[in-house]
Amino acid sequence: MSTLFRHFRIHQVFGANTDVGKTILTTALASASAQRGNQTFYLKPVSTGPLEDADDHHVNRYTSKFKHSIHAECLFRYDEPVSPHLAVKLKAAANGDTEAISPSDATVVDAIANRILMHANSTSKPAHMYMETAGGVHSPALSGSSQADCYRPLFLPTILIGDSKLGGISSTISSYESLLLRGYIIDVVLLFRDNYYRNADYLKPYFADRGIYVATVDPPPPRLLDPSENFKVTDKYYASITAPTAENPEDTLQNVIAHLDSCHSKRLQELDSMPKRAYDNIWWPFVQHGLVKGEQDVTVIDSAYSDFFSITNKTGFKDTSGKQSLLEPQFDGSSSWWTQTVGHAHPSLTMAAARASGRYGHVMFPQAVHLPALKLAERLIHDGPGKGWADRAFISDNGSTGMEVALKMALRAYTLRHPELNNEDKKQLGILGLKGSYHGDTIGAMDACEEGVYTCEWHDAKGYWLDPPTVGIKNGEISITVPASLSSFPEAKEVKAASLSWVYEVENRLRTPLAQAYALYIQRALDSLEKRGGPKLAALVIEPILMGAGGMLFVDPLFQRVLVDTVRGRRSGSSSTWSGLPVIFDEVFVGLHRVSVESSGPILGVYPDISVNAKVLTGGLLPLAVTLASKSIFEAFLADNKADALLHGHSYTAHPIGCEVANETLSILDKLKESDDWKAAQASWAKPDGEKSPVWSLWDPNFVMEISKLPQVRETMTLGTVLAIKIKDDSAGYTSNSAQSALRSLLDASEAEGVLSSAPGGAPFGIHYRTLGDVAYFMTSLNTSSKVIRSIEDKLWKTLAGS
Repeated sequence: MSTLFRHFRIHQVFGANTDVGKTILTTALASASAQRGNQTFYLKPVSTGPLEDADDHHVNRYTSKFKHSIHAECLFRYDEPVSPHLAVKLKAAANGDTEAISPSDATVVDAIANRILMHANSTSKPAHMYMETAGGVHSPALSGSSQADCYRPLFLPTILIGDSKLGGISSTISSYESLLLRGYIIDVVLLFRDNYYRNADYLKPYFADRGIYVATVDPPPPRLLDPSENFKVTDKYYASITAPTAENPEDTLQNVIAHLDSCHSKRLQELDSMPKRAYDNIWWPFVQHGLVKGEQDVTVIDSAYSDFFSITNKTGFKDTSGKQSLLEPQFDGSSSWWTQTVGHAHPSLTMAAARASGRYGHVMFPQAVHLPALKLAERLIHDGPGKGWADRAFISDNGSTGMEVALKMALRAYTLRHPELNNEDKKQLGILGLKGSYHGDTIGAMDACEEGVYTCEWHDAKGYWLDPPTVGIKNGEISITVPASLSSFPEAKEVKAASLSWVYEVENRLRTPLAQAYALYIQRALDSLEKRGGPKLAALVIEPILMGAGGMLFVDPLFQRVLVDTVRGRRSGSSSTWSGLPVIFDEVFVGLHRVSVESSGPILGVYPDISVNAKVLTGGLLPLAVTLASKSIFEAFLADNKADALLHGHSYTAHPIGCEVANETLSILDKLKESDDWKAAQASWAKPDGEKSPVWSLWDPNFVMEISKLPQVRETMTLGTVLAIKIKDDSAGYTSNSAQSALRSLLDASEAEGVLSSAPGGAPFGIHYRTLGDVAYFMTSLNTSSKVIRSIEDKLWKTLAGS
């Protein structure tokens, strides 16, 4: 990931095009840095063409007077003067290696990161480093990907070499915008002075409006045929643009160096000041500020990429030698509150957002349509989680409001079938749910849950909540824990399962004694509620398979199936016309493959009347929710009177940016289904006979089983991207600190002995994780590499087994 040093300023040099003078100007920058007494390093990651024309050789040739303070090198060199991705293939063909694989982006990034660390640690005096890319911003890397994407994990501040020729205004601005879309910090635009096209006259005010400094220098003299004369003339040219002269006392590269140094200092000062400023001004969610002792407890996230934050290293900021990086990678162990789908700063999602923003911005939606919303609705209904049962899609702005919409739909549908209810009766209607449920923090969503830590003074719990049996792995065995309230099944408090696949093959379990016990328990509870005059229930609301905020409770899917069958009067399958109670599936957390399945309907063998998807839906880039509804639910709002419509909406209902990003995310998920990592994970969780299991996990089955056997671990459980570890604690519950205490060392980026580092750049990394009392959970993106996951498993094992 990104590195930052007090004494070691690094800038990456991108060009707006080929032949814009990147090497000339980078050579001049290196000379100007050396003139100021700075140890200077020049790095060309990839070079193509003859050795005598190589850029690092040019730098060494024209900075020989500074040979003790300038070091130039190249990491990957190819003979053919063509695009890097093609040069790799030509070299392999010349060597007769038709099966050769191009170096991956990760290989290139790791090599660069290692060089940066090596040079940063080689000196304690102020030093500069310039890393020159090849060609234009989007010239291919060795793998064939865009350079702008290849180098993004390093997140180096950037110098953009503008184009001074005809068409250069457009190419410079286009390059700037391409870098900006990927989050690069652009400190300066540098280009040759041209008195005919005068591109700088246009670009200076353009970039000044965006707070970016533009500098110009004279172009180099024409190349002379005589090598010795050419050297003299070129050497004189470099001297003229790197030091002030009587003719041009201000506009020289020394001013650029001073500006780059100033940008570096400002970045350091801002990062240094952010903890206190945040501590003094911000009210954090889900944080007891009385337990935050001061600015030292604040995590500063400088950037994020893939599965990692780049955070400020408190040790580095205190390191007086200046050799330690002030930034370190930290694995985003909660997927940023369960939102990340394909990692941070995914360029495809960023481009989708920009595409919709540029075309629409935001537009009104009632009785209107735009293409992103239409495509999203059609896809979710006909080819996604609504396939076979959903008729309409209502698009809102986040999971909690999506659930508010679902509750309104269900309650209206119920009241229309019960005309005997007066207005006061309608206001007292409740929902049936499970203990530990959580549907969001808006008041209506909270009212659909029992009293708990998330509720507030206005909370009015409206309903009844059953004790759910849960699935977990205890001491290497898969167990179903039956709650004490389920007295109709006295045989055992725990039911052992032969395999994880058996638990989730619900249809095969419907005629078991446990299914009969579940049905009896549910019916008795409902009968008892009615006899004692409890709230009249108007809907069933469940988080299928996994209840997240309630403590990562993996509910026995058989129980949820029996529950749905019971409230519907035993009708199963798709929901064309709801019966008994309308059923809502809150799939905000678990939906769209978070727990290995697109939707829980096929697992439970029943489909809802209403469901809500969010979080994964937009890849974690921005909020959006979709509430899907069956035809009979939709028709409950059809009338000639507007007051009977679903009068619910938001200013940003179906915002085009979110809809377009959701469509892009779903396209990426379609490709992930065929990825090697998913196929390997599915194979590792296959049934004993090799047949595919209905559920699977990206976490290794042997690791999950073995860690459940550790003395301080009560149980583990995993599905899809989620791993939950429950710590043994007599005072278990949300307010317990046992999980936080047991795993505190994971935050430390210090690399444990024998643990493979797999963060971008190969740096040791810490793990940012969240706990729910005695439960610690870890969550990957849907495309987290197996290498990264294995590294996390190693860290978890060493932390828990060694404590």
